[in-house]
Amino acid sequence: MSAQDTMPSEIDEIDQTAPEIMTGAEIVVRALVDQGVDTLFGYPGGAVLPIYDALFQHDERQGANNGLKHILVRHEQGATHAAEGYARSSGKPGVVLVTSGPGATNAITGIVDALMDSIPMVVFTGQVPTHLIGTDAFQEADTVGITRACTKHNYLVKDPADLARTIHEAFHIATSGRPGPVLIDIPKDVQFAKAAYVGPEAARPLHSYAPKTKGDPAKIAEAAAMIAGAKRPIFYTGGGVINAGPRASELLREFQALVGAPVTSTLMGLGAFPAADPAWLGMLGMHGAYEANHAMHDCDVMICVGARFDDRVTGRLDAFSPGSKKIHIDIDASSINKNVHVDLGIVGDAGSVLEDLIAVWNAAGHKPDRKALGKWWAQIDAWRAVQCFRYSPSDAVIKPQYAIERLYALTKDRDTYITTEVGQHQMWAAQFYRFQEPNRWMTSGGLGTMGYGLPAAVGAQLAHPDSLVIDIAGEASIQMCMQEISTAVQFGLPIKIFILNNEWMGMVRQWQELLHGQRYSQSYSESLPDFVKLAEAYGAVGIRCDNPAELDAKILEMIDSPRPVIFDCRVEKAENCLPMIPSGKAHNEMILPTDDADLGSVIDAAGRKLV
Repeated sequence: MSAQDTMPSEIDEIDQTAPEIMTGAEIVVRALVDQGVDTLFGYPGGAVLPIYDALFQHDERQGANNGLKHILVRHEQGATHAAEGYARSSGKPGVVLVTSGPGATNAITGIVDALMDSIPMVVFTGQVPTHLIGTDAFQEADTVGITRACTKHNYLVKDPADLARTIHEAFHIATSGRPGPVLIDIPKDVQFAKAAYVGPEAARPLHSYAPKTKGDPAKIAEAAAMIAGAKRPIFYTGGGVINAGPRASELLREFQALVGAPVTSTLMGLGAFPAADPAWLGMLGMHGAYEANHAMHDCDVMICVGARFDDRVTGRLDAFSPGSKKIHIDIDASSINKNVHVDLGIVGDAGSVLEDLIAVWNAAGHKPDRKALGKWWAQIDAWRAVQCFRYSPSDAVIKPQYAIERLYALTKDRDTYITTEVGQHQMWAAQFYRFQEPNRWMTSGGLGTMGYGLPAAVGAQLAHPDSLVIDIAGEASIQMCMQEISTAVQFGLPIKIFILNNEWMGMVRQWQELLHGQRYSQSYSESLPDFVKLAEAYGAVGIRCDNPAELDAKILEMIDSPRPVIFDCRVEKAENCLPMIPSGKAHNEMILPTDDADLGSVIDAAGRKLV
């Protein structure tokens, strides 16, 4: 949707008795409270000082338990990632408040990240006074123009009378249909000006936005019949199942039990289907499971629910699942047939469509072809026997895979939320940390943003103050937003930063090794900080481990600490993250690990040694 300048006037006045008159800044605070916002991530600056003053006065009037807590981050990018972690773990929209100019531009990375991964977020930016817009005033930026391509919708509010209605509509847009970030740019004079406040129930929307949530009944019946006739079906699920709420994950499990098909997932969909279930094949795609990728390649009916056929999943498009009929269920109509042509597209909410599919399946008396499924599962078991995630264990050095396995073993029975940075550690976490529930996994998928995990952990911990929140990180990625450990210390958030430290930009090094003739251009992390001393300098706890025999005890020390912890886990430096589909290859052309102990030695699926 394009940017909208809301102008005075042509909007009909709302009939109210004794409307409350307040400043634009007070309207912002009141609207946040009325929208049920309890956490606001922000950083003050000149163009938003009236709003910060209104927050101060709100706190003074309401006292400590006023229902709206402002979290002072150390960088605006940290604010947006923290809002993402809050939203992804809680199901509620994340809310951000930053100033004009560099405040807004610093937030861009997190806004794009939220758009790519369908995270509900409302971002408030300050703007110079309306009469200075376009004059290159101090800290002026065309925020609406800059963010037009990276928000679900954005607004420049020039009339305080439109402000409350704009805010309420922004929350509706951010959380409805395919979720995403919405930005509201508010000039400073609008924050000072007075207008009548309009509550969420009384506000008339400025736009008509009513996304379709119910699927077409005829298409749902057709899909049920296609699935019933399948010999080699597979469920390909994504973050849309999680965005549709916990009920959608329950319905996915229920429908899978009826159909008997295997289930795989994108990176963003982990947890929608329990990893402990025998029908779970693991993640698919570039660093996905051998059995998941081969099943996608050889299936005859693919049921895609809430995924968008991303290039990291499909591999080479002309070789993607070549013999299958494809059913695509998505709330975003523009995603259907965008990357991959499908045989049947159903626009609707994942939970709603799954519920209707179950009803139609049962009403029609559909039954899966058990004999064909038996053969299909026998083939899948043969692929599983390859043990694509195997690695050579070591008593001398901590293998990164082993570190994640032990972290999972020691936290799986706790109330745990996992965030990650981006790189090899992210993929190892996806491969070896087995998620049983939705909303427990927060990572940057579409944009692949280094620096995401630490602030996201801050947001997740605020949403779940009594839970264990761990950011699985790399020593390069963690330094992107390291300053947010100060936020965790200030607000008493006991997040745990578990760094797999191999002294390399690991994924960059891996690609340089496998695809660029081992020319390691600028991928070695020189002059690394002492992470233990750095933690202590921030007022957190620092732990270091380089001995596999001591790993369990030190992980437990980390878990049991009531304070923020930075854990420097020194791991094997040359380990590659495998299996892997090289760029431009098909699902059945994966690079697999060898059984020998040569570091970095890999073979492709045909048994050819590559390194």
